[in-house]
Amino acid sequence: MAATTTTALRAGFAPSVPQTFEQLGIGQSLVLDLVLRRLLLEGYSNLQSLGRTLRLSAPIIDQIFTQMRQQQLIEVKGMTGNDYNFVLSAAGRALGTERFQISQYAGAAPVSLKDYILATKAQAARVQIDRRTLRKAFGDLVITDRMLDQLGPALISQSSIFVYGPTGNGKTCLAERMLRIYQDAVLIPYAVEVDNQIINLYDPVVHHRLEFDDPEVDPRWVLCKRPCIVVGGELIPSMLELRLDDISGIYAAPLQMKANNGIFIIDDFGRQLMSPRDLLNRWIVPMDRRVDYLTLRYGVKFQIPFELMVVFSTNLDPSDLADEAFLRRIHNKIFVEAVDVQVFDLIFQRVVTARGIPCEPDSAAYLRKLCLRGGRTELRACYPNDICNLLLSISRYESRPIEMSKTDMERAADLYFAKS
Repeated sequence: MAATTTTALRAGFAPSVPQTFEQLGIGQSLVLDLVLRRLLLEGYSNLQSLGRTLRLSAPIIDQIFTQMRQQQLIEVKGMTGNDYNFVLSAAGRALGTERFQISQYAGAAPVSLKDYILATKAQAARVQIDRRTLRKAFGDLVITDRMLDQLGPALISQSSIFVYGPTGNGKTCLAERMLRIYQDAVLIPYAVEVDNQIINLYDPVVHHRLEFDDPEVDPRWVLCKRPCIVVGGELIPSMLELRLDDISGIYAAPLQMKANNGIFIIDDFGRQLMSPRDLLNRWIVPMDRRVDYLTLRYGVKFQIPFELMVVFSTNLDPSDLADEAFLRRIHNKIFVEAVDVQVFDLIFQRVVTARGIPCEPDSAAYLRKLCLRGGRTELRACYPNDICNLLLSISRYESRPIEMSKTDMERAADLYFAKS
């Protein structure tokens, strides 16, 4: 696995291990602060341990060690083999405490903003897909060829996509599976340095790390699957800006920065606490020019790549959410319509087969009849699975095997559909 991935990285982006501060790209004073904070936390350390924790090479750690020894910031307590064991001196503890009050970051050394920009551009997604590969990627869904032929060009373009249509027909399922078209991995830095400030970027909640061990690749970068971040009604403006933790003095990267080189899905677009107009105005420039602008607490503004595919998913009318100027910037608009009888029956068959539910030959037709009762005119892709969930609950409540009987289907439909 590691060897294959390394080969793939060589063709795109694979930074070598920095051996000098010039190659490292960040200031010597910042590295000194990291070492001071690390030693303040650990108390007792050695060169090898510091290099491993801060993801720095031996020559750089050696240079910092020599500097600290000359300034009497450390006290050597002995050696293990060729490695020094040491602690902070009184002067070192005082300086470390001072630096810790400014920032508590003591993890992997950050990469420079310049290196982050170059890496993000170098790892921009480029996909080559056709109907066959798309069919495989979305194989667990029932999708028509017409829908695949709309998705294909949109995904190849890697520009923003507007997925809209009636609720319950799989818009979110489609969006979340778009990540499957990517067959490669990307390197994401633990942190990025801007104006001597540290921005935490790698997030194990949204970045899925891959096993990777190559001593020739800069360890400040983490090999991950391309990210896919999904937000819904909880999205608020602050999530799209840098957030400074006043206690730790560390910035958290905004969601779109974490999603770089991947996909950012805004589900239920139009139902967020922030208005659609505010969100769209915030992103007109990034979507148009592929760059975004962030601001540090004290006013320093800087540019980052906006190298991601934004997917808006909504059951609201697009014209009610955005004006023509913004919709023009979203070149791909995909309407997910209600399912027809054939697709509904295929979904039904998949659901009952997957769950091992015995049913009669006319069960799908009877469920269709129930779903169209009470003045409803459209079949939704979600109905078979949702009704089967209710059938399972009914059977558990009565402590008996699940049945696809007409009586139980009627009970489930009565629970599911609101009375008009």
